[in-house]
Amino acid sequence: MMKLTFAGAAGTVTGSRYLLETGSRKILLDCGLFQGFKQLRLRNWAKFPIAPRRIDAVVLSHAHLDHSGYLPALVRDGYRGPIYATPATRELCEILLRDSAHLQEDEAEFANRHGFSKHAVAKPLYTMRDAERAMDLFSEVEFDEEFQLDEGLMGKLLPAGHLLGASIVSLRRGKRTLVFSGDLGRPHDSLMRAPAAVKQADTLILESTYGDRQHDQSDGEHRIGEVIRETAARGGTVLIPSFAVGRAQTVMLAIYRLMQRGEIPRLPVFLDSPMAINTTQIYRRYRRFHRLTVGEVRGMYDTVRLMRTPEESKSIAQMHMPSVIISASGMATGGRVLHHLKQIAPDPRNHLLFVGFQAGGTRGEKLVNGAKEVKIHGQWYEVRAQVSNIDSYSAHADADEMLAWLRKFEKVPSQVYLCHGEPNASEALRIRIQESLGWPVHVPEHLEHVDVSL
Repeated sequence: MMKLTFAGAAGTVTGSRYLLETGSRKILLDCGLFQGFKQLRLRNWAKFPIAPRRIDAVVLSHAHLDHSGYLPALVRDGYRGPIYATPATRELCEILLRDSAHLQEDEAEFANRHGFSKHAVAKPLYTMRDAERAMDLFSEVEFDEEFQLDEGLMGKLLPAGHLLGASIVSLRRGKRTLVFSGDLGRPHDSLMRAPAAVKQADTLILESTYGDRQHDQSDGEHRIGEVIRETAARGGTVLIPSFAVGRAQTVMLAIYRLMQRGEIPRLPVFLDSPMAINTTQIYRRYRRFHRLTVGEVRGMYDTVRLMRTPEESKSIAQMHMPSVIISASGMATGGRVLHHLKQIAPDPRNHLLFVGFQAGGTRGEKLVNGAKEVKIHGQWYEVRAQVSNIDSYSAHADADEMLAWLRKFEKVPSQVYLCHGEPNASEALRIRIQESLGWPVHVPEHLEHVDVSL
């Protein structure tokens, strides 16, 4: 028997962390950052449920910060074991973790300089040095390649879709298996290939981000075109807060295609995210794992102006003409997009266009739900720009798509645990799985322990 602790992403969509204890070994599946509501973010500062030095291995499903972003803190506090991940995940983590550390150092410095921190001295959760030390521990594993975690316990990473390098994690001891879905991709995603089919799992840890809904089936590309045309016609700017890894590339592809077809004017398009710029280069190197052609990747680059330096970013505000700005972060929780929000939000000619899930408590969630003011760097800014959200670009499988993926199993799992979802989403998916498939399903609480047979 093995003990499984739900140390994160239980009852929420952030902070993915699942601790497996075999008796002789302690293995952590994912090591994510909590984001969104303050009570969730405070968990990043809490003592880890087990001393990090006692953990023997980390297996990473993919690079998004809610799955990888706590790694530097884990290493800072004593973790020294391997971090197993696909090569693409390692490359994306090198970008994301360094950027996360840089942002935290900058925001702490900014808070101290301007005196809006509630603490005597604002400190970053972790530093660039911590991120660099974490990167030194990565051990690359190719898809479908078995690796040993303990005597008789083997791991394997299967393509999950969702994001470049994203994996479904499979652990096997003899004939028994535990499968962690990670973030499950969509079968017909415009960027990523479909997730791999899994035939069996005695224990299944399944994400449930969109467990209570189906994605908007309208054409997201068409909607982006509408917003750009309407906003440009009234002399405004479209600001697209976007995750730098995955979503920014999807948006770039849509704008490139719209321009190619002559459906939007050839106005300036700024990619104001060094991380998104570097990420797009990684997509060029891993073409076999996504759907883009060489010409499409090249065209995406040619369509946008790459704003690498802070000075280039600041210069955008001086250009008083219709334009499009793609900038991170996707939920407007940090990064350069905040400085653009200060300029864009108060002007009714402009449009704030979100292109994905907005976690509760984030600026993005508040804006999408009609907030008339937004607090940025300790000051309030009026929101008079139009605000909308396109849900059809989500990289997560929706409820119907997850049910279709589950129906490919040839054997009923002994137990399914639903994680990485808000309570309503997890509960709705629990009911659907039980009623449609008759499988045993449980929605765990934060820090709940269960015994699994593996």
